[in-house]
Amino acid sequence: MSPRKPNMESSIYFGADGWWHGRVTMGVKGDGSPDRRHRRAKTEVEIKRKVKELERQRDEGRATKVGRKPTVARWMETYLTDIASLKLKPRSLDDYWSKTRNDIIPGVGQHRIDKLQPEHLERMYRAMLDEGHAPSHVVKVHRILSRALKIAHRRRLISENVATLVDPPSIDETEANPFTQDESRAFLEAAAKRPTFMRWIVGVGMGFRQGETLGLRWSYVDLDAEMFHPKWQLQRLTWRHGCADPHECGSRLHRFEPCPPDCRTHKHYKRGCPKPCPKTCTKHASACPERKEGGLVFTRPKTKKSQNPVPIPPVFIPFLQDHKAAQEEARAAAGELWQEYDVVFAREDGRPLDPRQDYEEFKELLTEAGIDDRRLYDGSRHTAGTILNELGVDMPTIMEILRHTQISQTRRYVKGRSHLSKDAMRRMGEFFVPAPPEPDPGPTETRTETPDTRAARSRRRRRVR
Repeated sequence: MSPRKPNMESSIYFGADGWWHGRVTMGVKGDGSPDRRHRRAKTEVEIKRKVKELERQRDEGRATKVGRKPTVARWMETYLTDIASLKLKPRSLDDYWSKTRNDIIPGVGQHRIDKLQPEHLERMYRAMLDEGHAPSHVVKVHRILSRALKIAHRRRLISENVATLVDPPSIDETEANPFTQDESRAFLEAAAKRPTFMRWIVGVGMGFRQGETLGLRWSYVDLDAEMFHPKWQLQRLTWRHGCADPHECGSRLHRFEPCPPDCRTHKHYKRGCPKPCPKTCTKHASACPERKEGGLVFTRPKTKKSQNPVPIPPVFIPFLQDHKAAQEEARAAAGELWQEYDVVFAREDGRPLDPRQDYEEFKELLTEAGIDDRRLYDGSRHTAGTILNELGVDMPTIMEILRHTQISQTRRYVKGRSHLSKDAMRRMGEFFVPAPPEPDPGPTETRTETPDTRAARSRRRRRVR
């Protein structure tokens, strides 16, 4: 009778099925029973290699937890619901959910996370690019998936984060296209004809983000100290179900079949017909009678640096005072219909300006000012940073005005101008190679008589001799 093997020692044997088998004790399960892992191979050398690798993972604390691993779709749902929702801002969480539903789950959702391979991700990225997605979109999907797998690796659900073995597509950085000084004046001249003139003065002249501008409140405006305190921003958040059964709540709005080619229901949709609903759809929260956490909401800016106060140009103060007086008159005229939100830029009934309508107005002003199409960011933050640079303001000061956390981010917001570059290089050239001296004009004709006569000069020469 063979002696009993010590605890935690592995066993290797040849089975009646013609395979070599190895069993490794990894510890205990959650219920207290032994956690024995099984491996098999065709040769003894191969089974020994597999057993040693499993023992190494156990000794280094890298062994995955016991039990069947979830699929990528199941893990992404767990990650976004229970983990990411505790840290991410609402808009960022909505973006994570959108890319998970539309890209990650259709691409690799059915793979188990411990069976996911780099080739699976590379094929998904290639398919996304072939469908017309921008490389920046693919990189965002890669980062979301990599973060989720990092948490799974940290919790020992997988032995390795395969996303770290994949190189996502390279991103061509979007070139900023800010207004020139003449375009800025033309834009503000067009905006001066509208009641929202001060909103564009703050956006273009001070480089505020759209959400910060629309969410600015009088309680955080100090006209005496000439300071703005952007403590809040206005954002449109996705509605969430407040009922017990989200799938049943949206049953009348579910669409499980794609629209026909000549669909007229969604002909006014800018992005085309929406995709069909999945079988377990829990969307359509906007129609839920108990909906929550959606619509136009005041939220905190993303970073603490974004809440730093910003000096108001003194020339803007009279305009702001006139704007406040006009708003007081509008409040009195509206009477009971006025809804108090204390916002600096309000509608006729006191509600904040709608970001969508604000964006449409920006496009209309571009047309009225004769400016080619731009992004809203180009006409506000990029323009403010670039013009400050043209006025001779140094980068650290621009960084403080735009409230960036890193100066490298500020440099991406400032675009050099060709006429400034030419002037700078002209001065550089004159420093190294001075301008040639002016040519000697040579002798000139004298039109006036000299006081000395020829006889006097002759007598002077004779005295010298």
